Amino acid sequence: MVERMRRGNMISGEARRQMALAMRAMYEAGASIRAVAASTGRSYGSVSRMLAEVGTTMRTRGGARPNRRIDRR
Repeated sequence: MVERMRRGNMISGEARRQMALAMRAMYEAGASIRAVAASTGRSYGSVSRMLAEVGTTMRTRGGARPNRRIDRR
């Protein structure tokens, strides 16, 4: 679990990398970017940037749509 920080606090260097790797683990375990942001006290944008910095493969937008009808005539 990532330590929750106060919003607006800067983080850099090795501490930023370690936090980004912890966020990546949460994201790859299925948490959304919004959920990671809420649990760490960071903004959506900062979480997204930090995930990109550590080379995270991002999921497509929209999530699962189990009732989506494909054949539309």
